[in-house]
Amino acid sequence: MEESFPRGGIRKTHKSEKTFQQSVEQDNLFDISTEEESAKRKKSQKGPTKTKKLKIEKRESSKSIREKFEILSVESLCEGMRILGCVKEVNELELVVSLPNGLKGFVQVTEICDAYTKKLNEQVAQEEPLKDLARLPDLFSPGMLVRCVVSSVGFTERGKKSVKLSLNPKNVNEVLSAEALKPGMLLTGTVTSLEDHGYLVDIGVGGARAFLPLQKAQEYIRQKNKGAKLKVGQYLNCVIEEVKGNGGVVGLSLGHSEVSTAIATEEQNWTLNNLLPGLVVKAQVQQVTPHGLILNFLSFFTGLVDFMHLDPKKAGTYFSNQAVRACVLCVHPRTRAVRLSLRPVFLQPGRALTRLSCPHLGAVLDDVPVQSFFSKAGATFRLKDGALAYARLSHLSDSKNVFNAEAFKPGNTHKCRIIDYSQMDELALLSLRTSVIEAQYLKYHDIKPGTLVKGTVLTIKPYGMLVKVGEQISGLVPPIHLADILIKNPEKKYHIGDEVKCRVLLCDPEAKKLMMTLKKTLIESKLPAVTCYADAKPGLQTHGFIFRVKDYGCIVKFYNDVQGLVPKHELSAEYVPDPERVFYTGQVVKVTVLNCEPSKERMLLSFKLLGDSKKEHMGQSQKKRRAVNVGQLVDVKVLEKTKDGLEVAVLPHNIPAFLPTPHLSDHVANGPLLYHWLQAGDTLHRVLCLSQSEGHVLLCRKPALVSTVEGGQDPKSFSEIHPGMLLIGFVKSIKDYGVFVQFPSGLSGLAPKAIMSDKFVTSTSDHFVEGQTVVAKVTNVDEEKQRMLLSLRLSDCGLGDLATTSLLLLSQCLEERQGVRSLMSNRDSVLIQTLAEMIPGMVLDLEVQKVLEDGSVVFSEGPVPGLVLRASKYHRAGHEVEPGQKKKAVILSVDMLKLEVHVSLCHDLVNRKAKKLKKGSEHQAIVQHLEESFAVASLVETGHLAAFSLTSHLNDTFRFDSEKLQVGQGVSLTLKTTEPGVTGFLLAVEGPAAKRTVRQTRKDSETVDEDEEADPALVVGAVKKHTLSIGDMVTGTVKSIKPTHVVVTLEDGIIGCIHASHILDDVPVGTSPTAKLKVGKTVTARVIGGRDVKTFKFLPISHPRFIRTIPELSVRPSELEKDGCTALNTHSVSPVEKIKQYQAGQTVICFLKKYNVVKKWLEVEIAPDIRGRIPLLLTSLSFKVLKHPDKKFRIGQALKATVVGPDSSKAFLCLSLIGPHKLEQGEVAMGRVVKVTPKEGLTVSFPFGKMGTVSIFHVSDSYSEIPLEDFIPQKVVRCYVLSTTGHVLTLSLRSSRTNPETKSKITDPEINSIQDLQEGQLLRGYVKSVQPHGVLFGLGPSVVGLAQYPHVSQYSPSKKALYNRYLPEGKLLTAKVLSLNRQKNLVELSFLPGDTGKPDVFPASLGLPLLKQEERKMEAEDQEHKGEEQQQKNQKRKGKRNKEGQEVVRLPGKKKEPQKPQAKKQGKRPRQESAGEQDGANKKQKKAAPSEEEDSGVEVYYREGEEEVEERSVLPKGKPTRPAEVPRLQLSSGFIWDVGLESLTPALPPRAESSDSEEDDKPQQSTQKKSKKERILEKQKAEKELSRIEEALMDPGRQPESADDFDRLLLSSPNSSILWLQYMAFHLQATEIEKARAVAERALKTISFREEQEKLNVWVALLNLENMYGSPESLTKVFERAVQYNEPLKVFLHLADIYTKSQKFQEAGELYNRMLKRFRQEKSVWIKYGAFLLRRGQAGASHRVMQRALECLPNKEHVDVISKFAQLEFQLGDAERAKAIFENTLSTYPKRTDVWSVYIDMTIKHGSQKEVRDIFERVIHLSLAPKRMKFFFKRYLDYEKQHGTEKDVQAVKAKALEYVEAKSSGLED
Repeated sequence: MEESFPRGGIRKTHKSEKTFQQSVEQDNLFDISTEEESAKRKKSQKGPTKTKKLKIEKRESSKSIREKFEILSVESLCEGMRILGCVKEVNELELVVSLPNGLKGFVQVTEICDAYTKKLNEQVAQEEPLKDLARLPDLFSPGMLVRCVVSSVGFTERGKKSVKLSLNPKNVNEVLSAEALKPGMLLTGTVTSLEDHGYLVDIGVGGARAFLPLQKAQEYIRQKNKGAKLKVGQYLNCVIEEVKGNGGVVGLSLGHSEVSTAIATEEQNWTLNNLLPGLVVKAQVQQVTPHGLILNFLSFFTGLVDFMHLDPKKAGTYFSNQAVRACVLCVHPRTRAVRLSLRPVFLQPGRALTRLSCPHLGAVLDDVPVQSFFSKAGATFRLKDGALAYARLSHLSDSKNVFNAEAFKPGNTHKCRIIDYSQMDELALLSLRTSVIEAQYLKYHDIKPGTLVKGTVLTIKPYGMLVKVGEQISGLVPPIHLADILIKNPEKKYHIGDEVKCRVLLCDPEAKKLMMTLKKTLIESKLPAVTCYADAKPGLQTHGFIFRVKDYGCIVKFYNDVQGLVPKHELSAEYVPDPERVFYTGQVVKVTVLNCEPSKERMLLSFKLLGDSKKEHMGQSQKKRRAVNVGQLVDVKVLEKTKDGLEVAVLPHNIPAFLPTPHLSDHVANGPLLYHWLQAGDTLHRVLCLSQSEGHVLLCRKPALVSTVEGGQDPKSFSEIHPGMLLIGFVKSIKDYGVFVQFPSGLSGLAPKAIMSDKFVTSTSDHFVEGQTVVAKVTNVDEEKQRMLLSLRLSDCGLGDLATTSLLLLSQCLEERQGVRSLMSNRDSVLIQTLAEMIPGMVLDLEVQKVLEDGSVVFSEGPVPGLVLRASKYHRAGHEVEPGQKKKAVILSVDMLKLEVHVSLCHDLVNRKAKKLKKGSEHQAIVQHLEESFAVASLVETGHLAAFSLTSHLNDTFRFDSEKLQVGQGVSLTLKTTEPGVTGFLLAVEGPAAKRTVRQTRKDSETVDEDEEADPALVVGAVKKHTLSIGDMVTGTVKSIKPTHVVVTLEDGIIGCIHASHILDDVPVGTSPTAKLKVGKTVTARVIGGRDVKTFKFLPISHPRFIRTIPELSVRPSELEKDGCTALNTHSVSPVEKIKQYQAGQTVICFLKKYNVVKKWLEVEIAPDIRGRIPLLLTSLSFKVLKHPDKKFRIGQALKATVVGPDSSKAFLCLSLIGPHKLEQGEVAMGRVVKVTPKEGLTVSFPFGKMGTVSIFHVSDSYSEIPLEDFIPQKVVRCYVLSTTGHVLTLSLRSSRTNPETKSKITDPEINSIQDLQEGQLLRGYVKSVQPHGVLFGLGPSVVGLAQYPHVSQYSPSKKALYNRYLPEGKLLTAKVLSLNRQKNLVELSFLPGDTGKPDVFPASLGLPLLKQEERKMEAEDQEHKGEEQQQKNQKRKGKRNKEGQEVVRLPGKKKEPQKPQAKKQGKRPRQESAGEQDGANKKQKKAAPSEEEDSGVEVYYREGEEEVEERSVLPKGKPTRPAEVPRLQLSSGFIWDVGLESLTPALPPRAESSDSEEDDKPQQSTQKKSKKERILEKQKAEKELSRIEEALMDPGRQPESADDFDRLLLSSPNSSILWLQYMAFHLQATEIEKARAVAERALKTISFREEQEKLNVWVALLNLENMYGSPESLTKVFERAVQYNEPLKVFLHLADIYTKSQKFQEAGELYNRMLKRFRQEKSVWIKYGAFLLRRGQAGASHRVMQRALECLPNKEHVDVISKFAQLEFQLGDAERAKAIFENTLSTYPKRTDVWSVYIDMTIKHGSQKEVRDIFERVIHLSLAPKRMKFFFKRYLDYEKQHGTEKDVQAVKAKALEYVEAKSSGLED
C-alpha cells in the first residue's frame, strides 16, 4: 500500500487544503472528490512525476476501495450491531437517536434499563405516577452521546424501514464478561438504585456488581445534574476505578477529568468481540484513500474512517503512520468491521454535542452540485457556503423505478431541499423528491394556526379523523369539526385516501399535535382569522365556533385556543332567555369583537353584527329605536310572557322591549301578581325606559321610579352626584358583601353590608330581593373610578313622616290589587270573575264541607265550581262545626294567585256594629290576616275590617321573628278613612309597637300561660257582658281544675276564675290547694277583680272594659266573711306597683306554675296578677335537686319562698327557696362555673350577675396533679365566700368550708398567709416557675416559697432545661419548710428526698451526677441572698395585691423575666453561675468549706466516687461531660450498689444528713458544731431508714411502680420478655412513646441471642407499638430489621396478625401477597391467608387461594392443605362447601384416617346427628387395618353414649361384634 501512495503525494494537499479552508469558513469535510483532482494537485505542486504512478493510483482506487468505504445505510445495519449515537429528540415514550452517516433510530422507553422498566411496570400496576420515577425528558437531553445496540430493523406501517435501538447496558455490554473488566475501562451504565453511600449502577455485565460511591459522583451531580441526586435510569459514562473478586465487585467514578481522558489501552485486553462504540483509542494512519483513511489501533486491529468523520480542520493533511486519536463509532457483529471517527468532538467522552440544528432547515435550493455518489447509501452535495450536505438514496428520486445513477456524477446539479440535520456527522440532509420539494410543510414548526392546508384522509376513528398533511405530519379533525353541523356517520362522507382541504385550529410542534377543522364556513371564510388576542381589535368581524353554551352566554373559540365570551344581552337583537335552547356546541358563528384585553386573555364578543345584509330592516328599526330614549315614559303592549318577565312592544312603532317581573310594581308581592294576570294584548301606560343597548330596551313600571324621573330628580352623570343625596333606585344584584343599587339613569352604586340596615345583617339576601325599589343615601363618591357607596339604613333614608309614607304605600298597594281585580273580571272564567267580585268585609252564608286535621274548616263552593273558601283554626273562633252545617262568615282576604278566599266565623266580625267612626281616631284592633306588605285587623269596638301597612318605608322589608305580627295579636290603629272603599277596608296606620298586645301562645315561657285560652267556652262565654262588680257574692259550679287556678261557671253562663292563692287562708307548704275543689262541686265565692279576655291581665274596676272581663273570684273563708266594701279599693293598683310593696327578706307563699328549662328558673304565682321567678341555683343546696328539679317540685304545689328583690324587668318578683340570697363572707351558696383557667383556678357566676373566683388551692381539701380536670363550664358548684372585698368575690370549694359538719379529712391545710406556716412543716403545693437561683413554689393563693437549686434535687443536672421539663408550672410536689422570715415575708423550702420522704424530682433513670455535699452547702449559701432579695420583691408585690383582696395566682409581671436569660445559661453548671454572679456581694464566702471534723462517718460511703463527681463539675462551662471520664461507675464497683439503691429509695442516710445539717445551718446563720450525741442519733435514724427501705425492696409481692423498679427487676432477669413488655406498657400508659421505644431497643440489646422466642416477643411488641403510635415508615423500618434478626416467616405472620387486629385489612392483604411470593412452599402461609379472606367474607378469593396453594405446594402436602381449608370453611365459611371438599378428598384418598377423623370432628361440631351417624356408618364399613377400625368403633360408641339412646349404643356394639366375627371367619377361610 505504501508504494502505491507515496507520502509526498498526499502531502501536496496542503495548499488545496488552505484554499479550501478559505472558501469554507465553517465546514469541515474531507473534500477530494476524485482521483483525477488529486493527481492534478500533485502536478501543480510538485512538478513532473512519473505517469506510471498515476496509472497505478487509478487502478488501486478501483471499486474495492470504494466499496470498502461505502458509507452506512439502513441495509448495512444488522441486529446486534453496536453503534454510537446522539440523542436527537426526547419524547415521553421514546428517544430519537441520530446515527452516523445521516441515519436515525428509535429507543423505546422500555429499552433504557431493567430497573427503569420495573418502575414503569409498578406505575402501570398501581395506576398513578410514582414519585421517584423520572420522565425520559428528565433523564436525557438532545446532544447526549449514547452507546446503542441495534435490536431490530423493521418496517413501519407505511413500508418504511425503521431502526429500533436499545440502550440497555445488558444488551450493549453483553460482550463483556466479569473477568474481562479492568481498571481504566470506560463503560456506560444506568443508575439502578440509591443506597446510603452511593449508587448501584447497572453496567450489564453478568456476575459483576458495580457501585458508584457518593464522593465520586459529587462533582458530576454539582456540575451536570444541577445538584440533584441521580435518578433511576440515569445514563452515565463511568470509568472503572477498581475491580475486586475477579470482577465480582466493580468501583466506578464519574470524575470529569477521568472520564474525558479515558483511553482504551492494550493492557485492558480489548478484542474485536468486545470492542465498544464510544471508546477513544490511539491509532496510526495506515493508508490514505480518497474516500477516507484506514487506521491501525490497539496494535492488531484496523478500522475505517469515512470522509464524513475526518477532522474537518485537518482534512487533506493526513499521511501514513501519522499518530492520531480516534473514537470507535460502530462494530459490525459479523464482519467485525470497525468504523472510527477523528472528529474532535467525539474524542472527549462524556461531552455532549453542541451543534444540534442547521439554520436553513426547510429551504429549497436550486442548482446544488453533486460532490460524490455512493451506490448503496446516497450522494453528497456541496452547498453554496461550501458546506457539505448529504442525501440518502431513497431521497434522490421520487421512486426506485425512475432512479438514474448517471444523473449523480460529480458536478451535476440538482434542485433539492434541506429536510433534516444529522448531529453525528454535522451534515445537512437533503431530499430531491418532487413531493418533498413541493410539500407545503416539512415539520410541525412550519404550520401556523389559521392557515389552509391540504391533506389526505388516513383513518376515521371515534375520536376524530386523522389527516396526513406532509411526509412526517398528520393532524386530527375532532368529530365536531367534520362539518358545519354535527354528523353521525362521517365514514359516509369521507373515505380513506380522499384529498381534503382543512384549516389549522391549533399546532403544538413540541407535542407534535395538530388540530384542524373541516367546517366549510371556516375554510371558505374571507374574514380575518384571529390567532392571538392581539389580533382581536374592537369592531373586527370574524368567524368562530361555539365552544360552550352557558346560561350567561356563549363561549366562542377561534384559532390557537383564543376564545371570547358573548354575554347574554349580546346574543341577539331579541332577548334570549335560555341560550342553551337556541345555540349548540360546534355551531359556526359570525361575531363582532366588542373589546379585548390581551394581557388578561379576555375578549368580549357580540352576535349582533353592525352593518349586516338586512340593512333596510336595520335602518327602520334604528329609526324606531331612536324613538325610545332612556328616561322616556311610553305605553307598551304585552306580546308574550317569558320566564323572567314580559316581552312587550313599545307603541306606536312596536319596538320590541322587555319588562322584568320585579319592575311591574314597587311592592315585592304585587310584581308576580300583575305578571300572572296580564295577558298578551294588554296595554300598560306610563312605563319608563331604563336602558337601551344594541336594540335591547329594558323597561320599568315602578311608580316610585316613574315619579322620580318625571320630577327630574334623578342625576344623569356622576358629576351631579354628591354625598348626602337621597336617590330612588332598585336592587340590581345581591352579593355576600352588600347590595348593588341601580338608578333610572343607569348609574349604580354599592350599599355595603355594614350600612345596609339599622338591624344586624346576617345574610344580605334576607333583607332585600333583586328588583326591589329602595331609597339610598349617597355616602361616598369616587368620580375617577365612577363608583359610589350608598346607605340603605332607615335612619339615613327617612322620607318624612312615617305615617304618611305608610299610608301612601298601603293605598298604592291596594290600588294595584284593585287593578288586578279589573284584569281578572275581564277573563272568561266564571270562577275568576266571581273571585274578582269578592271583596273583604262581605258576609256570606256558607255550608261546611269538611274540617281538616289542623282544625281549619273548608266550605263548599256553592254555585261556582272550583271556588275554595277556608277558615283557619283561629277563625273558627271555637265554633263546633260539622259537615253540612250552615254558617255565616266574613271575607278577610282573597288570594289571587292560589284562587282561595280566607273567611272568618268570628262573632264580632260577622255581626258588625253600626257606629260612626271619626277620622284620626285611635282604636284597639285585633290582627285577623297577614299579607306580605299589609295586614288586615278588626276593630274591637265595631268589628270593621281595617288594613294597615306593615312597612313605613320602601327599605323597611326585614323583620326579626320577634317583631313579626301574629294573627290574634292586639294593635293600636289610627283610622285614616272612615268608610270602606272599593277595597273593602278602612285604611289605617299602626300606632307605636309598644302598644301591641300579645296573643298568648303556649310556647311563650315569659308570659302568663293561662290554659283557659284553649277552652273555647271560656272565650265565648266571656264575651257576654256581666253586671258584676268587685265585692259581689256569687255561686257557681266548678267546671275544670288547673294546677294554679279553677274555672267556675256562674249563672248566665258567665265564666269565673279562682286562683290557687284564693282558696285557703293558710296554705300548708307542699300541698296543691286547687286539689281541694272537685269538678261539679257548687261553690260560693266573692268577686275580687276581673281579667281582660284578650290579654288575661287584671283590670281595675274603673276600666271601661271591666264589664267584658272574666271575674276573678275568691273562696277564702276570710274573704267571704268580710263585707263587700272593704274589698273594693284593693285591686285598683297596677301589678308593678304591687310588686314594689314586697320587701327583700319577706317570706311569701307561691304556687309553682312551670319549670323553664331554657332559662333555668321556676315560674311561680303569688297572686293572680303577681308572678315570680326562682332561679334554679336558689332552689336548693343539694346537687341532687339541682340535677332533677322536676322530681322535687310539682306543678301547682305551694312553696314557701323568700323575696330577694324585683326582677330587672320589674314585672316579676325574684324569690329564693334557701333563705335570703346574701353573698357575704362566711355564706355558702350555689354557683355555676363560667370559666376554667388552667393552673390558676375557676371563675364562678351566681344569680343576678355576681362573679367570684376560686384559686386552685381552694378547689379541694386534697390537692391533685390535675386539680381542675373535673370542672367544665356550666357545672354547678357549692361555694363558701372567703371575702367580698373588690367587685369579685373570693371563694372556696373545700368541703371543710362548704360542709363543715361532715368533718372530712383535710390532707392539705389552707395556707392563707406566712403566719400559717411553721418551720419543719411538710406541705404540698404547686410549682410556680423555675428561676435562675431556684424554684418558686406556691403554697397557698398568696404564699410563695423558694427552693434553691441545692434543695431541689440531690442530683446536679448539667442542663437547666431539665428543671423546666421535670418541674413544669403547676406540678404538684411536697416541700419541707426550712426557714421562715416573717418580717421579710421569706419562705425557704426543700424538695430533697431526705427532707420530704418523697422520691427525688429527677428520676434516677436519667443517670445524673450526684451533687457533692460541700458543694451543696457552698451553693446554698452563694444563692442565699440572691434568693432572699428575689423572694422579698416577690412577697412585697404579693402583699400589695393581697391588700386589694384579689387572690394572687399569677406571678407578678416582672417576675417572669428571669426565665428568658435562663435558657441561655443552660450549659453552665449551677455552681459557677452562682459564684461568678455573686462574688462581689457574697460576704459568706469564707463559710463555704466546712472543716473536716464536721463530716460524719457515713460520708465515707461517697469517698470513692466523689473525686470523679468533683472533677466533672469543674469542667469548663461549655463542655458537655463525657461518660468516658467516669471509669469507676461500672457494675463491678461497690459504690454503684449505693447509687442503684438510692435511685430506688426516697431517702438515704448521707443525703438525709447533709440536708439536715443545712436545715440547721440556714436559720441560725452562726453555726455551732453538733454534739457527738446528736451525730450518733442521726446516724441511728439514718440506719433505721435504710433498713426500712431494704425490707420494702425484699417484699416479693411488691409490684414495680417506677422506671427504677423495672430497672432493678431487669438486673435479676434480663432475658424475661414479659418484664420488658410490662416496662414498655408502663411508659405507654404515661403516653411516653419514645421511652417505650427506647426500652424495646434496650431489650433487644440485652436479651441473650440464644433466647430467640423472648427476642421475638419484644420485636412483636415493637411492631405493635409502631403500628399504633408510629408512622407507616417507622413500622416498615422496624419490620425490615425484625426480618433480618428473626425467622422471617414468623415476623411476617405476626405483622399480618397485627394489621388484621388493628383493622388495616388492605395492608394485611398486601403483606400476605408478599408472603405468598416469598414463602410459597410454606403451607401455613396459604392456610393463614385463606382464613384471613374467609374472615373478611371473601369466600371466592379464599377458594382461589386454595387452588394456587395446590399448584405451588408439593403433592404430599395436598391432603393436609385441603383438609385445613375444609376446616376453615366449616368454622368461617359455608359448611356445605366444607363437606363437599371433605367428600371429594376422601373419594380420592379413602384410607386417610386422619382426614376421616377431622371430618368426623367437624361434623360433630357443626352438623346434625344424622350426618354424624352417616359418616360413622361409612367409616366402619371401610376395609382398614383392625387397629384403625377399633379406633373408629370406639369413637362411634363414645358418640352414641354421649348423644344416643341405650338402643343406639347396643346397635354399635352389635356392629362391632359383627365386624370381629367377619374378620375372624375371613382369617379361618
